[in-house]
Amino acid sequence: MDSTAQLQELGVDSTTLPPMTFQLPHGIHAIEVSLDAAERAAAVAQLVRDIYPLGEEPLWEVMGATYSAMADEMLSTGVSFFGIGLYDIGNRGIAHCSLTVAVFESDQTDQDVAAHGTLEILQQDPMRDVRWLDLPSGPAVSAISLRSLVVDGKFTTDGTDHELIMGQIQVHIPFSTGPYTAVFTLDTAAMDQWDDFSRAMADIVRSVDFAEIPAHDEHPAEPE
Repeated sequence: MDSTAQLQELGVDSTTLPPMTFQLPHGIHAIEVSLDAAERAAAVAQLVRDIYPLGEEPLWEVMGATYSAMADEMLSTGVSFFGIGLYDIGNRGIAHCSLTVAVFESDQTDQDVAAHGTLEILQQDPMRDVRWLDLPSGPAVSAISLRSLVVDGKFTTDGTDHELIMGQIQVHIPFSTGPYTAVFTLDTAAMDQWDDFSRAMADIVRSVDFAEIPAHDEHPAEPE
């Protein structure tokens, strides 16, 4: 899995949130959940075509409706971005992960104070591996957890119950420009690719930038 090539830049910028940009590795297809309804529908339509490039209109319509409903539900819980990572792992099939980015308002404008508060809260859960991070954008806190799910035999190929291990990497990053915290969450059941997904998540959170988004000059000056 190539976790660094063809980085795509996305951002969060509205009348209520300070700007935030970050980069996604090649292979993660994302939509900006916080777009208005028409733009979000167009983004979902493009997402399903990116995920199922060999599909046909009926499949795209069904999956578009599914992802639209998911996006609406995520928007109500503060999620700004939703992404699906699909990676070809040869004869073993496709490795899959999901990525969400949510932004929550806090009562702290100091990054260190906000991060220490998050660290203290998350460390109360003994099922999480919680660590302090020093990112280019400032302090952050990561929390890694694993959980076991049992898939009912009626949904498996051999008719027996199967145990499914799910891994989650979550990184809480306080804004440097206001009382907000961005929460990046990556979930996957492809545990054989855990190291690859961990490196990809590290690249994503290291790319976070709270600087102003540069204005795009559509009419550059002509050289003399």
